[in-house]
Amino acid sequence: MECEFPTVNSNKEEIKAIFEETKTIAIVGLSPNSEKASFKVAQYLQNNGFKIVPIYPKEDEILGEKVYRSLSEIPFSIDMIDIFRKPDAILKVVDEVIKIKDEKNIKSVWFQLGLANNEAAQNALKAGLKVVQNKCTKIEHNAIYS
Repeated sequence: MECEFPTVNSNKEEIKAIFEETKTIAIVGLSPNSEKASFKVAQYLQNNGFKIVPIYPKEDEILGEKVYRSLSEIPFSIDMIDIFRKPDAILKVVDEVIKIKDEKNIKSVWFQLGLANNEAAQNALKAGLKVVQNKCTKIEHNAIYS
C-alpha cells in the first residue's frame, strides 16, 4: 500500500481535547530499541504523566511496563490507541479496536507521523472513535503543553 494523504483527521482543538481525556495509551508496535521513534515517543508520553501499555510480539517489559501481544489481552480500560505499524497493518489494528472499544472504553485512535489509512480512519469514525492521522503524539503534545 502506498502512503495516503489523510482525508480524515482531527484539528488542533480536537487533538487538545483528546489529550485532556486521555490517561492510558496503548502503543501498538512499541519497540524495545531505545533508538526507535516508538520508544522515544512512549518515553516522552510516560514522562508527561500518561500510562503507556506496550503492544509488541516479543519482550515481557518495555519502559517498566508489562508488554501485551494484542489489544484484546489488556485487562483494563485504555483511552487511546497509538499506532506505530505500517499503513497496510493499520486496518487490522483498527478492526480489533472497534471490536473491543466499548469493553475497554477506547475513545481515540492515533496513526503516527508518516502513517495514514483512510479506510481504517473512516471505519473508526463510524464506530464513534476520534481519529488522528500522520501526526506524532510527542510533537503535538509538546506543541500544546510546552
